[in-house]
Amino acid sequence: MSSDPVVELRDLEVHFEKDQGLLESVLNDPDVVGAVDGVDLTIGEEDVVVLVGESGCGKTTLGKTAIGVQKPTGGSVRYRGQDIWDAKRGDGDVPFEEIRKSLQIIHQDPGSSLNPNQTVMKTLEAPLKKWQSDLTQADRRDHIYGMVERVGMEPATDYAHRYPHQLSGGEKQRIALVRALLMNPDLILADEAVSALDVSLRIEMMDLMLELQAEFGTSYLFISHNLSNARYLAQKAGGRIGIMYLGEVVEIGSAEEVLQNPQHPYTKVLRWATADIDPEDEVEDPPVRAIDIPDPVDPPSGCRFHTRCPEAREVCTSSCPSLEMSEGDGHHAACFRQNPDHEYWESKELASEAPSLADSD
Repeated sequence: MSSDPVVELRDLEVHFEKDQGLLESVLNDPDVVGAVDGVDLTIGEEDVVVLVGESGCGKTTLGKTAIGVQKPTGGSVRYRGQDIWDAKRGDGDVPFEEIRKSLQIIHQDPGSSLNPNQTVMKTLEAPLKKWQSDLTQADRRDHIYGMVERVGMEPATDYAHRYPHQLSGGEKQRIALVRALLMNPDLILADEAVSALDVSLRIEMMDLMLELQAEFGTSYLFISHNLSNARYLAQKAGGRIGIMYLGEVVEIGSAEEVLQNPQHPYTKVLRWATADIDPEDEVEDPPVRAIDIPDPVDPPSGCRFHTRCPEAREVCTSSCPSLEMSEGDGHHAACFRQNPDHEYWESKELASEAPSLADSD
């Protein structure tokens, strides 16, 4: 990763008030969900970071906050040293318009993000008209034709004049990728960008995205619930995998370190649940004490994973571990077991048995 950060998240918090009925809102204070809680993350030039975790862990909220779509309730988000929300208020050296152009998104469902009443050409012309007004109509069309061909949609003169309903799911996703790249962005948030595709098309799409990264010099922040996809992307790009649990990043490092030498118990759960990570592994009981995920409105005290962790001890119920360097370079995990001198080792174990496969049915 380059020493020149593109986006920096520092002690980032994003809290939401839970929806309430009229009577409940009058009688009680609103419940607050800590979607993201105290996250630090740096994304450099031509970097690839893949965030993985269960549904509701906060990874999409973190991604949208990183590109300036979601406003944080605490901490800061900086683009090349400029606080994004200060820039939006007109206070800063980097104009907010430049930041928005440089931070793009590819949605999980491209069908819902493409205007059904406009052709591909009309959709792709709009950002060029706004941000590159010096181009003639002929220049814009030639540029769009070239980009459509570059993502494997030929003849471009045909595909560019189709409507979204005339495209397959994979073709819509390629158009969404073209739209993001038209701005020559520094960072693209790819929110489950391949999960809606058939398995046979996922590798092809991921390869294309990484090929175009080399050409355009952009960075990617991928969101995924699939550890296999995360491994493929991070390994091929030399990037990192970040594991999220209940609003916190609990482990981050290279694909090899995180998956072959997981240091956080939650990472081991995700690895166990992904059979094709290592198909030769014997199928054993899940390495958790409880299947159910705690309520994000009232998360557990101390380490948030302690209610499900088979390695938890009493100190885990009251103290929260921070991300610490593990054995590998750049490999961090938020677990007291990383420190052989921590009081964890003298603390009393929490009595509980790991659930069997039958218990999870």
